[in-house]
Amino acid sequence: MSVKAENINLISFGYFDKGLLDMVSDHIVREFNMPVRTREGFLDLSEYYDPARRQYNGTSLLKKIDSDFAGDISKTVGLFNVDLFIPILTYIFGQAFLNGRAGIVSVHRFSNERYGMKPDNQLLADRFRKEIIHELGHMFGLVHCTDPVCVMRSGSYVEDIDQKDFTLCSNCRRKIPDLKL
Repeated sequence: MSVKAENINLISFGYFDKGLLDMVSDHIVREFNMPVRTREGFLDLSEYYDPARRQYNGTSLLKKIDSDFAGDISKTVGLFNVDLFIPILTYIFGQAFLNGRAGIVSVHRFSNERYGMKPDNQLLADRFRKEIIHELGHMFGLVHCTDPVCVMRSGSYVEDIDQKDFTLCSNCRRKIPDLKL
């Protein structure tokens, strides 16, 4: 059973364009039919940095967001601009506690420039909001979906994210009893 939530909090750790956060928030409100609050958070990321990998430990950051920033009646997603990893994977886009109250997402690997292509701010924003909705889905108790366009389908590469829709499929939506749809 998932943690019942009354609102969703997006906390940015680092600079994020207000227009991007507003667009993401508006889409999340439509998808989950609950209020979304955005705010800035402050966290010294140096203790999460692994110099051998030149990345930040996602598992440790997720635990920090859960312990210091998440509330009992909200779902909280920490937003970052750094390259995240977990020990068993080369990198991750995001991570969340299944049926929990906390998740994290990083925009770091979403820019086309990282892959030698021309900048596309709309594509970056699309990837970002899909990943946030995906992690929120986990927080509401959803596991990965086999529907090829469901936002809950697993994705290891940005191309996987690009192929997904922005929304939960009807099967996944039915599995979240807390949504007031």
